[in-house]
Amino acid sequence: MLKAGLVITLGSLLLAGCMQTTLSPSTDASMTPRDRQQLANPPYAEIQVPEQYRRHVVDYDRPDPPGTILVDSDAHYLYYVMPDHKALRYGVAVGEEAMAFSGTATVGKKAEWPDWVPTQGEQERLGPFPKRVAGGAANPLGARALYLFQGNTDTLYRIHGTNQPEYIGQSVSSGCIRMTNADAIDLFDRVKMGAPVVVLPPGQSIASGGLFGNRRT
Repeated sequence: MLKAGLVITLGSLLLAGCMQTTLSPSTDASMTPRDRQQLANPPYAEIQVPEQYRRHVVDYDRPDPPGTILVDSDAHYLYYVMPDHKALRYGVAVGEEAMAFSGTATVGKKAEWPDWVPTQGEQERLGPFPKRVAGGAANPLGARALYLFQGNTDTLYRIHGTNQPEYIGQSVSSGCIRMTNADAIDLFDRVKMGAPVVVLPPGQSIASGGLFGNRRT
């Protein structure tokens, strides 16, 4: 059993090693005048996100169709699937295990600089907050939000920007999926209404190499 496990582990490392990644250059071309005004002097510490959590173009050979969002909760990555076996990979913060969303959903609503309406649970754990917090750079939802629905029902989980970019790569949120504001804007502009979203539960990471097992060379 030990020998077999060692072979599997080595195989995964080799597959991960042949994954091609290219750092996707940052651009502010899609930023609106409001974006620039809000982010010019944000009321939080700006940080340099570690390179592994910055936006990359990667090989992607899962069968998900282009336009799909896949979130690898364990690895703290969000993949936006593109044609030709490629994906954009973003670093994210995800929910603590007891509060994290997993499963399938669709993008049922998109919003720029959304207001935040704290749930009762958030008020009890984190509050007190106003019943509604106006959109802006200090708002926990950041610059953009994608609202996850199952059928016609709002799951109350979001993929959104953040006013705490230092937590990218960690499991700290109340269940939502946080991105840097620049990445949230980039993803928002690409994603269509109704796009499928797959959020993998803890223990089912695809970042160790299995995702790329059928990579074309």
